[in-house]
Amino acid sequence: FHSGEREEKCIIEDVPTDTLVIGNYKVQRWDIHKQEFLESAPGLGMFVTVTTPSAEVLLSKLYGPQGTFSFTSHLSGEHIICLQSNSTRFVAFAGSKLRIHLDIRVGEHFLDESVVQAKDKVNEVNFKLEHLIEQVHHISKEQNYEREREEKFRKTSEETNSNILWWAIVQTLILISIGIWQIKSLRDFFISKKLV
Repeated sequence: FHSGEREEKCIIEDVPTDTLVIGNYKVQRWDIHKQEFLESAPGLGMFVTVTTPSAEVLLSKLYGPQGTFSFTSHLSGEHIICLQSNSTRFVAFAGSKLRIHLDIRVGEHFLDESVVQAKDKVNEVNFKLEHLIEQVHHISKEQNYEREREEKFRKTSEETNSNILWWAIVQTLILISIGIWQIKSLRDFFISKKLV
């Protein structure tokens, strides 16, 4: 995505409880003379802030023009990941465009290839099997989280439907009572004017 030099951009990521989130980014600065984005942005860093659903700051750190950040969620819900350059230019002169490449991996566990190559084939299979078991646990945890969200949504929908039904009954009773009152008032009016 593109961003201004002093502009903060935020991304919302829905993360289950106790889940590792790894983010890789790279910043490129627009060169006015070459009319293209430079491959790197020397001297420019990114300030990364991660906020939990309860508005608690989980991560707040300054990184270089390219880097990796990671955090583990303690609460399930929408985590807000914000990126902002650490440009020291005044706002009036900070008109340069930035291109930010961002890759966020939720629940990712990387295999260390050097460790795998150093061990024999049995250990390699065992290590990959442990990795697969860990991924299955993560998928199960994510399914449970989605099940909880679906259950909460269903309860909210049922409460809303119930409220709508009662509101319709109340409206009907009000309309009937107003109709009866109007008929009675008209009848009394006609009787008082001796038209009936």
